[in-house]
Amino acid sequence: MQRRTQRVLVASQILGGLGTATGIALAAVLAKKVSGDEALSGLASTASVAGTAILSMPLAALMNARGRRAGLVLAYLVGALGAALTVIAADAGNFPLLLAGLAGFGAASSANLQARYAAADLAAPDRRARSISTVVWATTIGAVLGPNIAAPAGRSVAGLGIPEESGPFVWAAGVFLIAAAVVHLLLRPDPLLTARALAPAEEQTREARSLRAGFAAVSASPRARLALVTVAVSHTAMVSVMSMTPVDLEHHGAGIELIGLVISGHIAGMYAFSPVMGRLADRFGRLTVIGLGVGLLACATLLAGTAGGSHAQSAAGLFVLGLGWSAGLVAGSALLTDSVPGAARAAAQGLSDLTTSLSAGIGGAAAGLVVATASYAWLNLAATCLLLPLGAFALFTRRTRPA
Repeated sequence: MQRRTQRVLVASQILGGLGTATGIALAAVLAKKVSGDEALSGLASTASVAGTAILSMPLAALMNARGRRAGLVLAYLVGALGAALTVIAADAGNFPLLLAGLAGFGAASSANLQARYAAADLAAPDRRARSISTVVWATTIGAVLGPNIAAPAGRSVAGLGIPEESGPFVWAAGVFLIAAAVVHLLLRPDPLLTARALAPAEEQTREARSLRAGFAAVSASPRARLALVTVAVSHTAMVSVMSMTPVDLEHHGAGIELIGLVISGHIAGMYAFSPVMGRLADRFGRLTVIGLGVGLLACATLLAGTAGGSHAQSAAGLFVLGLGWSAGLVAGSALLTDSVPGAARAAAQGLSDLTTSLSAGIGGAAAGLVVATASYAWLNLAATCLLLPLGAFALFTRRTRPA
């Protein structure tokens, strides 16, 4: 059952990663074009992340009641609707409607995030990080391909009279619908419901798996709190820097093809090496890989922040940024799953995604303002400052005994 579950999740992640990356490559550029204000371009990322945040807890509640399959299908359908709305808004030149569409588009990211937890539902504890990382890795194929087909997707809608930058969202809507169909038809039996059926009787009560129990489980465990903070800070630092990199590259003369290549390299760093991070987390411990992630993210912001007009250095910085995000996400997700009771995991995981999305949304909004009022270099310095408390928290937690 675990092998079948992973195969279905891998297929859906390839499709979901393709749809998400195809649209996100030009989201900030599209927002700048529709709004006419560079300071507002960061709101594209904020709206997308806000959509992920808004859906996180309802999705967790739905999965608690109906299982992973129902939640993943809903997230992909909302993502498809949001992508279609984004195209309509771009054609009409309506910026508020564009943000609403991007919020719906971001709901598909909820499916991509929750799929990693679905991979852990039936995994053995000593292989949990590797199971998570396998599903994260599967996003590589679609996510790396996505930014590179952004230009052909744009040209494909030239005859329809809509802006070229909205073409990727047309393609994304179709891809999300296919992903929803794959999950609905093939993710059977449901991994979360199966894991619950195999759990002890005391973990099968409604109270043990309520959202309140999830909050309580995270509050009671220092390691669960560290896991939540790790995923949130890693994602916020990554989103803030990545979302404004296309704008910075455009300032330095980069075209859409070069921007697509840089973002593809970044996404390769995010996903392609996740199995390595999973094996390291299972072999050497979650806290060790969290420390590695903090170090990689700090190196990435240094490279990107000092790149100036060097496109090669910007690409290197974005690649390392992806590696740091991968380490934080895989190790943090595994640590969170390890640190809470089985019945409360879905609720705790929903809380983690909510916190991650909210913090990244704030970071994305602030990123546009920082670049507009100061510079891209100052944005990278601010991202570095986020990492210092996380490093200290990880060192402190490492010295405490796990419950």
